[in-house]
Amino acid sequence: MVSRKLFFVIVGLCILFLSACGPQAVAPEAEFDTPAHHVKNGHKLLKSGKLDAAFREFNRAKELDPKYSPAYVGLGLVYGVRDEFDNGFKAMKTAQRYADGKEQKVAFNVGYMRLYIKGREKVKKNWLKEVNTRFNYAIRYIPDLPAPYFYMGVAYKNSYKFQKAAANFTKVLELDKGFVKEADTEYAIVQKIQRAMPGSVVGKKIALLEKITRADAAALFIEELEIDTLFKKRTPKKYDTAFQDPTKKFAAGEYVKTPPATDIEDHVLKADIDAVIAIGIKGLQPGPDHTFEPGKIITRAEFAMMIEDILIKISGDDSLATKFIGSASPFPDVRNDLPFFNAAMVCTTRNILETKDAATGEFAPMEPVSGAEALLSIRILKTQL
Repeated sequence: MVSRKLFFVIVGLCILFLSACGPQAVAPEAEFDTPAHHVKNGHKLLKSGKLDAAFREFNRAKELDPKYSPAYVGLGLVYGVRDEFDNGFKAMKTAQRYADGKEQKVAFNVGYMRLYIKGREKVKKNWLKEVNTRFNYAIRYIPDLPAPYFYMGVAYKNSYKFQKAAANFTKVLELDKGFVKEADTEYAIVQKIQRAMPGSVVGKKIALLEKITRADAAALFIEELEIDTLFKKRTPKKYDTAFQDPTKKFAAGEYVKTPPATDIEDHVLKADIDAVIAIGIKGLQPGPDHTFEPGKIITRAEFAMMIEDILIKISGDDSLATKFIGSASPFPDVRNDLPFFNAAMVCTTRNILETKDAATGEFAPMEPVSGAEALLSIRILKTQL
């Protein structure tokens, strides 16, 4: 009898000990020092790229309530942006364990979706299947929340299933309960990609980029425009029929010629870069120091000048280079004496490039060119050529 009582005493002490060792909630220090408030702030900071500050907010929410599921969702997303996916999934599992109510259950499933999308090249080969599974769980709890549809659209876009992506972004716009601006932007990108119809794997990958580099532009001109083939077809062959002195073929001192670009030897797009260098596209030549700068981001002004030069080379119409010089500028942000003004006019009057803002007519010359924008421009250019 005594031993039985002793047993229950020991069990009670163990339970008390274990509960004491668990995470303890800290007392709030201000009226708005609440888990919900810190999570809301955390998501704002995460969206603006302030990861350390976002992490502090989510962690504070966890300190105030160690069983507050949204805090762990936020922490998991921060880990995901930092490419710390093991920690990210651990946090998401904790969020799943503490989820209370349908909205929190939707939230952790959407969190999983975002982690799989962010780590798609590192986490799992069947990442899209995992995203789709979590999507189905989320809409089973609440079928008319926009977040699951938005991120499902992002997942389809990143797997080149553009029609399915468009359908999910359209669903977000129809629900009109949030993510409207984001879905509208993504839908416009997908539409451009669909209109451009990228035919190569390289083209599909570059289509998803928010900014393209000089190397990306070279790949698009070769893979999608096939400018090397066009250039050969439209450029007559030149033969040197002049007398050649046989003795001059033998040089007394041989020397090694410096390659046109010395910084592309190990670049994955070297073949495309070499091809555009050989053609001599204006704006895509190596510099005086023999560097191509393959990772340099291209501006809209630079891209317009490249398109203008391609048009001149392929069409043989040299008058295009001066066609709009002296004309009044229709762009409020581009003077008519700037070196890229004529190129901007050539591209916009032919609908190869659109103004950045249809309402104001701004060309935004110094803004980067997106992959979708570049791809659509090349498709239109190819049609015209």
